[in-house]
Amino acid sequence: MDAVVNIAKDFSEFPFGRYESHGPFNGARFRNEKLLPLLLNGQSVLVDLSDARGLAASFLEEAFGGLVREGLSVEELRRLLKVVSNTDSSLVSEVWFYIEDAAKAVIH
Repeated sequence: MDAVVNIAKDFSEFPFGRYESHGPFNGARFRNEKLLPLLLNGQSVLVDLSDARGLAASFLEEAFGGLVREGLSVEELRRLLKVVSNTDSSLVSEVWFYIEDAAKAVIH
């Protein structure tokens, strides 16, 4: 892995919402500031969800499903992105659900 991004330590212990209007620690900001610059550069990224409190569907879908809407394919993400959580392993499958679901909605 080239980069490790721990949401609780590198972004916020309390991430929330999709957009800027939902607060400063929203999913779009996390995606745009922490993930996209690395992934678009071809860097592999390990995202650690451990210890982030209240990771709502809106945050996760925007942060991770939004990667597909920004032009990354599921195949690229499977190669470059690893998601872990020591506190709630169901979050990992939830993230991949949002990525795959977003891919179904993207018009090619």
